[in-house]
Amino acid sequence: MRILLTGARGFTGRHFAAQAETAGHTVVPLGADLTDASAVQDEAQAAAADAVVHLAAISFVGHADASAFYAVNLMGTLNLLDALAALPRAPRQVLLASSANVYGNADASPIRESQPPAPVNHYAMSKLAMEHLSRTYADRLPIVLARPFNYTGTGQAPNFLIPKLVDHFARRAPEISLGNLHVEREFNDVRMVCAAYLRLLDSGVAGQTYNVCSGQPYTLGAVLEMLRDLTRHTLEVKQNPAFVRANEVHRLCGDPSSLLQATGPLPPYPLQDTLAWMLDSHPTAPR
Repeated sequence: MRILLTGARGFTGRHFAAQAETAGHTVVPLGADLTDASAVQDEAQAAAADAVVHLAAISFVGHADASAFYAVNLMGTLNLLDALAALPRAPRQVLLASSANVYGNADASPIRESQPPAPVNHYAMSKLAMEHLSRTYADRLPIVLARPFNYTGTGQAPNFLIPKLVDHFARRAPEISLGNLHVEREFNDVRMVCAAYLRLLDSGVAGQTYNVCSGQPYTLGAVLEMLRDLTRHTLEVKQNPAFVRANEVHRLCGDPSSLLQATGPLPPYPLQDTLAWMLDSHPTAPR
């Protein structure tokens, strides 16, 4: 299968490309700037792809330029879908990566796909707008929406929580400054997420939305304890008010039932194993 991949040079894109190629697929990276409609159309035509995985996005919630979320995550997706809809032969599956952030501070837990979205930041709002936009192409393109919950792994930017923690423990830093200390998240492995995306290309139902999750949340304290056990290092945790985000989503845990019904069991990656993998890949690790 020829897979046109946006965001191929990003954190998730690199892992997805490696998995897809190992599975025998051909990955065609989209090199065009998503905000350049003409360039996107030219590359989409040249790719002659059987399937499309759209990962490119501004994904850091704390990104300074609010308008960029909409320019890339919404209008960039519009350019991509317009290009795909104009092809003489439509791809057999188009997977769009949204985000579980669209749920906001939901009372229900674990969250099912039927939970009404209630985004509380520009990142989540841009992703929800992208979802609504994509439904206007339902008569022309077979689109599957994926809502991944928090995930991590090697190569993730250090401004995300888990890589920041891993870096501090690996360097044996004496202290770390964090924002809200009372958050609870799933911290899944990027390799599990990529496996889910690959399977949804084959078995996802067009028009459906799937939580990409494990249903296993962790408190920040539990993550810190795992890192202490792995490194035998203890650091002082300080709360910095400057890092506390307004409208923080406090607990985010998903129900994977719909996903597993479509994909079957996914490879398990316990969080402690993921953290060990990240520590082993840190520049300070023995080689």
